Amino acid sequence: MPEGDTVFLAATRLRAALSGQRLTKTDFRVPSLATVDLSGGLVDDVVPRGKHLLFRVSGGRTLHTHYKMDGSWHLYRHGEKWGGPSFEVRLVLETRDWVAVGFRLAVVELLETADEARVVGHLGPDPLGADWDPARALEALRQHPDEAIGSVLLDQRVIAGPGNVYKSEICFLAGVHPETLVRDVSDPAKLVDLTARTMRANKTTGSQITTGDLRPGRGRWVYGRFDKPCFRCGTLIERGDQYGYGADRITYWCPSCQPVVTTAPAPSTH
Repeated sequence: MPEGDTVFLAATRLRAALSGQRLTKTDFRVPSLATVDLSGGLVDDVVPRGKHLLFRVSGGRTLHTHYKMDGSWHLYRHGEKWGGPSFEVRLVLETRDWVAVGFRLAVVELLETADEARVVGHLGPDPLGADWDPARALEALRQHPDEAIGSVLLDQRVIAGPGNVYKSEICFLAGVHPETLVRDVSDPAKLVDLTARTMRANKTTGSQITTGDLRPGRGRWVYGRFDKPCFRCGTLIERGDQYGYGADRITYWCPSCQPVVTTAPAPSTH
């Protein structure tokens, strides 16, 4: 699933190409919107919100899209060959100068701009957004004391944007095993801060580099490095499934740098 910085970068590029431009043609390739035509509308803005994209069009309308697992937006000049098969296209937006093509978009819907909260109002603060509030994010994280920290970091109601890559990398950077319960994390504020700093460091590239090393195979501490030696201690990286954000997600960790810490449950007051 694309991470929040990937969506932020897509919004930056789409905004630069489309904002202030009039739509000359639109092609909705989803049954519920097959007859919709936004031609003539002016694109006011393209706004990222976590992993959601909001295309605000004149007349108080918002086009809402979400990548889910493998969607993407591509920009082309007129006449350029598209970088994917036509049967994967869900939406095409054209202006005088650009063609924006949405491939494999899991969500494509049109709503009133005034109703955007219906689709993004449940999200937590976004590290890449103007609403970023670390105190609010920390409080939301602490509301899940008996859940694994790795799962909670994927909960978009806690922090909007981080996905499976950041979940694994942030836990490593904090020295916390992803299965550690939130109540057993000694410094949860550190994980909130790391989430914001690593995502911001990648917002212009969408590459999720967490080591600072741009060489191939050196950009991440643990994610995608199963059975390879940890860059810090040499222990082989492990992986496993962890439930989070509605499904099992593959998780990576160093068993030496990230020991599981457990405490006895709080005594019952009943």
